[in-house]
Amino acid sequence: VRGPPSAGSVKKRPAKHTAFRKFYDRGDFPIAVQHESVANKIAWKVEIENLDYHYFLPLFFDGLCETEFPYEFFARQGVHDMLEHGGNKILPVVPQLIIPIKNALNLRNRQVLCTTLKVIQHLVVSAEMVGEALVPYYRQILPVLSIFKHMDVNLGDGIEYGQQKRENIGVLIKETLELFERYGGENAYINIKYMIPTYGS
Repeated sequence: VRGPPSAGSVKKRPAKHTAFRKFYDRGDFPIAVQHESVANKIAWKVEIENLDYHYFLPLFFDGLCETEFPYEFFARQGVHDMLEHGGNKILPVVPQLIIPIKNALNLRNRQVLCTTLKVIQHLVVSAEMVGEALVPYYRQILPVLSIFKHMDVNLGDGIEYGQQKRENIGVLIKETLELFERYGGENAYINIKYMIPTYGS
């Protein structure tokens, strides 16, 4: 007797072209590549602090779905740069970031998952109250994390390589949930537990 077919919950979904890609191709972003000996960086043509975060931050988050160079590089690096320099501009934009985060996680692409989890971790600690502001959105963010929580899979060739580059999905999810709990205020734990019953702090 054959068992039921697999539900395909961890199967990769096809990605659509993002608004980020369209804007990048049109040259609408004030960015260029700065070639460094160790790793490339973004050369911003304006002060990051002066960017309109309501406009640009959701667009860069939208680019987290990208897997091709240069889009993936600019989106990922741009998000981290903006979170690094955003300060009190980040909190008011949090509601606009949820759909791009959800879209990226829902692709169930291992590379995109790792990138997005690292971005979520940075977002949580980027400014005061951001961790608490994310609690009402756990229902949108946590279902995919619940599916992949027990995947101790490295993207790299071999355990060591994957852990060095922090590309172990199970570990990244555990870290992310712990940050949610630590920065999410008094209701964080119960809300995580509701969505992921196996979670224990």
